[in-house]
Amino acid sequence: MTVAFMFPGQGSQAVGMGRAFSEASSAAKQVFEEANDALGFDLRRVMFEGPEADLALTANTQPAVLTASVAAAAACAERGLRPALAAGHSLGEYSALVVAGALRLADAVRVVRRRGELMQAAVPVGTGAMAAIMGVGADVVEQVCVDAAKGEVVDIANVNSEQQIVIAGHRTAVERAVALAKERGGRKSVLLPVSAPFHCALMAPAAEGLAGELGRVTVSDPTIPVVRNVDGDVTRRAVDVVPFLLRQVASPVRWTACVQRLAAEGATAFVEVGPGRVLSGLAKRIVGDAPIAAVEDPAGLHKALAALAATA
Repeated sequence: MTVAFMFPGQGSQAVGMGRAFSEASSAAKQVFEEANDALGFDLRRVMFEGPEADLALTANTQPAVLTASVAAAAACAERGLRPALAAGHSLGEYSALVVAGALRLADAVRVVRRRGELMQAAVPVGTGAMAAIMGVGADVVEQVCVDAAKGEVVDIANVNSEQQIVIAGHRTAVERAVALAKERGGRKSVLLPVSAPFHCALMAPAAEGLAGELGRVTVSDPTIPVVRNVDGDVTRRAVDVVPFLLRQVASPVRWTACVQRLAAEGATAFVEVGPGRVLSGLAKRIVGDAPIAAVEDPAGLHKALAALAATA
């Protein structure tokens, strides 16, 4: 059995995430301590105790989700569950690169904290928006964005599955696109509770700011292949890490292509590692016949190990 790890992005956070692993796994506890030391403040307290408003700040959310994910992967490794390849959704790509040994945890938490600040600062609060459009394909959504723009920005931000596509841009343009999608057969469209319009052209200033941050980081060849968001291709060398992380900021997350590429590279089982179950739900739509599990706490790890053993 060839196991792929999938790492969640922003939006999967919840107060209390990671606490059970911190208490049950010495490897996970060490990850939380390393993240705290790197950031110089008590991220662990924000994660475990909240308040929710503090955890929801993008500059806290991004290092928190990364730390919880890497800690969960460390707990998996303690039990002998290790990935042969990996991918992550947006922020989750950093978690995948840490677990693959391409980035050091201390560097990654500092970079994603800054990434969160830069993404938040790129667009004044309230002027941007994101929406999930269900029931129509990417080609229809692409045309909807073109027709709704009217001089503003509205782009595809995430292709999560064939029937779930997220758009981002100026709030008024996103609202026009939502209305058009409904007219053109969309089953349901929902504005998302996010603080900025991620993965669209409005994020270009954030990518520029992030370049200096990533330029100071030591990068290694990943020990396992990491499928990247920008093009669904595979990062196997250190030289590819930073350029594609920079492109990722203002480019769509091609998640369907990522999961399909994991399968094409030989993955026969898919494990979501970190908070939430969004990616395991999406994987069921993309590669429904493969074993799929979610590991966000020790109980989930126990179930995943049992399920994988049963299908081995």
